[in-house]
Amino acid sequence: MADIPQIPAILDLAGTAVFALTGALLAARLRQTFVTMSFFALVTGVGGGSVRDLLIGAPVFWVRDPWVAPVCLGVALAAWFTPRKWWEGKLLEWADAAGLAFYTVLGTAKALAFGLPLVPAMLMGVITGCVGGIIRDVLAGRPSIIMRPEIYVTAAALSSGLCALGQTLGAPRELVWPLAALAGFSLRGMAIAKGLSLPAYTKADD
Repeated sequence: MADIPQIPAILDLAGTAVFALTGALLAARLRQTFVTMSFFALVTGVGGGSVRDLLIGAPVFWVRDPWVAPVCLGVALAAWFTPRKWWEGKLLEWADAAGLAFYTVLGTAKALAFGLPLVPAMLMGVITGCVGGIIRDVLAGRPSIIMRPEIYVTAAALSSGLCALGQTLGAPRELVWPLAALAGFSLRGMAIAKGLSLPAYTKADD
């Protein structure tokens, strides 16, 4: 599997930490215990990649990595001992947007490397970027990302689609991956900056 995407470990852990922080902060907002905060951090940080790996028949990435779980727990510890307002706001949203696009592309590329067809590979990318947050929201008892009109999953779908299409057409991945990630990040960024959302269904019952 020489085509499985490899990235610098520090970047991989940084992206995981951002996702984990969103889980820890939600638990903090709900005034939960440190154990719950740690669980939310872990499940948000690794949830999407775990589901992807199970579906494509790959070893679950974080089980064999000695650093991923400690990083998630360390993030929970940092959130526990610091005021929540230090972490919340636009900066975290932008960091999450970067992580969303980044991990969606990596998830799509990994699925393609395992031989998945175009559309299933795209879906694996979206799962990688979004499912951790969905699990987090369901556990917290609040409407998940997919139940809100804000542009989030759509941004992931844009990144995964461009990545899968570009690789299928034989374009260099050194070009495809950055452009696909940039496209998804830009779309999510416009949603953050301008409050863009998808139109909701409005047809009245007949």
